[in-house]
Amino acid sequence: MVKTILDKRRAGVLLHPTSLPGGDLGPNAYRFADFLAQAGFSVWQMLPLGPTRHDDASPYNCLSAHAGNPRLVSPGRIGEWGWLEPATAGDGREALHHAFRAFGSRASGEERAAYEAFRESEQAWLEDYALFEALRKEHHGLPWWEWPPALRDRGPEAMAQARARLAADIEEVRFEQFVFARQWRELKAYANERGVLLFGDMPIFVAHDSTEVWAHREYFLLDAAGQPLMVAGVPPDYFSATGQRWGNPLYDWERMRADGFRWWTIRLRTELQRFDLIRVDHFRGFEACWEIPAAAATAENGRWAKAPGRELFAALTRELGALPLVAEDLGFITPAVHALREQYGFPGMKILQFAFDSGPDNPYLPHNHSADCVVYTGTHDNDTTHAWFEALPPEKQLAVVEYLGYRHEPMPWPLIRAALMSVARLAVLPLQDILGLGRGQRMNTPGTTSGNWRWRFEWDQLTEDVGAKLKRLIALYGRELVK
Repeated sequence: MVKTILDKRRAGVLLHPTSLPGGDLGPNAYRFADFLAQAGFSVWQMLPLGPTRHDDASPYNCLSAHAGNPRLVSPGRIGEWGWLEPATAGDGREALHHAFRAFGSRASGEERAAYEAFRESEQAWLEDYALFEALRKEHHGLPWWEWPPALRDRGPEAMAQARARLAADIEEVRFEQFVFARQWRELKAYANERGVLLFGDMPIFVAHDSTEVWAHREYFLLDAAGQPLMVAGVPPDYFSATGQRWGNPLYDWERMRADGFRWWTIRLRTELQRFDLIRVDHFRGFEACWEIPAAAATAENGRWAKAPGRELFAALTRELGALPLVAEDLGFITPAVHALREQYGFPGMKILQFAFDSGPDNPYLPHNHSADCVVYTGTHDNDTTHAWFEALPPEKQLAVVEYLGYRHEPMPWPLIRAALMSVARLAVLPLQDILGLGRGQRMNTPGTTSGNWRWRFEWDQLTEDVGAKLKRLIALYGRELVK
């Protein structure tokens, strides 16, 4: 167990910053941190923070495993730093552009020095990302494998010419990341000062059209043209009868092993700078991953391919020390996956919506929980608890109510109580459940590609009565924030 974080009972809320009113790291993010602290929560869980595509807002399919999403940047915060005239703020991207043009003349010497220090400290990923973004812009958003072969394959002469030709765009991308990093650091400091820890999310795989695959093709199973030989996904399960074909290229684990998993060390170091605790999405893929032929349309005809999880985490622990990770261990989990998680003391996950589809030995039922896990009513991939319960047949609803003790409160409150009551050290509630929302309010429907990742709340939904009730329950079940 990660003793520095899950050293005591805690409660948290799952809410991605894009779901805040305004959808950025501005005043609403600080107000939400205040709400958490006042209600007794000590953890704010989010989804991955990377830059997303226009046609796919999924934070699990980002253009970089290291960069922050510029659309999360708050124009108002930039204005407070004095880098913008109020009339030129605009939206986040427009404000960043104006700030970039004015930075040299309006920033202090200390701020300019901070920018140079940022460029130096993050160069291991920043230089490749800035060039990648500038080239994507030049090629109107085409994926890197559709660029001219010399750029696709990073020919030295083509790279030198691109750096010279696109120098201004490259510098602007560096500046955007500097601004994101500063705004993130300020928000994290504000939350931590109030006793609220930030809980991040790191996907095991990266997108094919990403900086990491373009810049480090040697670490992935690709053909000579940069196309995946095999892709990642999961077999048929609770979420989909045909499985999920994610399409991410798979790692060349032998090549990664050859240099001591350096690529992973750099990646995890970035996450540790941003978060106090990190959920590792699809943890079971570190023991074996579902390998699907790239030509296959669905995930049904894949196979389990072994991965060197023990060696990887041993190397990461040597380089980075104790790892504050939570293993997303949902779905088809073998004894070998449990053994890997337990060897390194990573807490697992328990989802209460999964607890009632079998008998009393169901591992998600609260009486089967252990302290070294994180319990959720549901996650970003689940429907809201209210909608989930309403969709159950009457006999299933009765079984749920009977197990929870015939409480007279409407859903989702009985399940919220069950999560807070669990022996799990950390209980996390999606904000949709706190607000009692029903159908049409979920964050994501697995296996679909449209209509996801857009949910947002408004402050008039989060009443004082809700905050007061949560504070009582959190204290009742021994999870109250104590600074």
